[in-house]
Amino acid sequence: MDYEKFELGDISLLSGEELNSAYLIYKTYGELNKSKDNVVVLPTFYTGSHQRNEGFFGKGRAIDPDKHFIVSINMFGNGLSSSPSNTKAPQDGPRFPRISLWDNIACQYRLLKEHLGVEKIALVTGWSMAGCQAYQWAAQYPDFVDAILPFCASAKISPHNFVFLEGVRAALCADQNWNQGDYTSPPIDGLKAFARVYAGWAFSQTFYRDSLFKKIGYESLEDLLVDWEKDHAENWDANNLLCKLETWQTSDISIGPIYNGNIEMALKAIKAKTILMPCAQDLYFPPEDNAIEANYIGDADFRPFNSPWGHCAANPGNDPDFTAALEQAIKELLE
Repeated sequence: MDYEKFELGDISLLSGEELNSAYLIYKTYGELNKSKDNVVVLPTFYTGSHQRNEGFFGKGRAIDPDKHFIVSINMFGNGLSSSPSNTKAPQDGPRFPRISLWDNIACQYRLLKEHLGVEKIALVTGWSMAGCQAYQWAAQYPDFVDAILPFCASAKISPHNFVFLEGVRAALCADQNWNQGDYTSPPIDGLKAFARVYAGWAFSQTFYRDSLFKKIGYESLEDLLVDWEKDHAENWDANNLLCKLETWQTSDISIGPIYNGNIEMALKAIKAKTILMPCAQDLYFPPEDNAIEANYIGDADFRPFNSPWGHCAANPGNDPDFTAALEQAIKELLE
């Protein structure tokens, strides 16, 4: 195994439910220094894992395992940490409890504080839902985080984003094998439909208009769509996807007992030095949301980036210019 497991026991969730025998799967890179001030936390994105996070760091890069203690943590529902697919009855499949970003970060805090001996985080950064977790970290534990860099993310789900997610949910659940999540065979047609809808939002209109998909090895639009179908049908459990989708749909750093739904209060409470780096062509997380957030965060730098790759500009290897700008921003925060 290329990862470690942190047993959490039975945990109380923000919803009032309880998750039994919960655990987080994580991997560390580098060493915690004597002053314990070199910790970089990388949560995972929607279809991510600790392995896929490896594209965001490396020797000689802004996040460098020779300099930093990197902790890459799989979010609940991704099939590695506690998820519908790996939890025993009576919480298996569609009976898996609702998980919020609050729950994820509360448990990640325990991992770092109780198990790894971390006293302060130098940086939390991540793409998409991983970026949403960076915001959550800074609001939930404002004295524990020195800096955050969410890219292609937001502090609170927008109504437009919510509706998009309803669309992919409906596509998946229309499969005749879905059976309210109690399927005996995977809802393959639903997973493929989910993928086709998702692909339309992952890139910008310009990406498709200018056939940029050919730059990543696809001969045609159909080739791209079939590949997305294959990825979702072969690699993802439907209940896991919907578990994380609900976490995404309820993402809001103000939910919980600290801010009680007051998003302005939650943003103002962030003490971390912050760089917000949206892609201007992102259809999930448009830059306008980040511009509003930056007005309330005390030390925030709003840096929108133009890229025809849209949300997927941040995917390692897609847009070298985005990667270069991201590397520079990370260096500034870790100086």
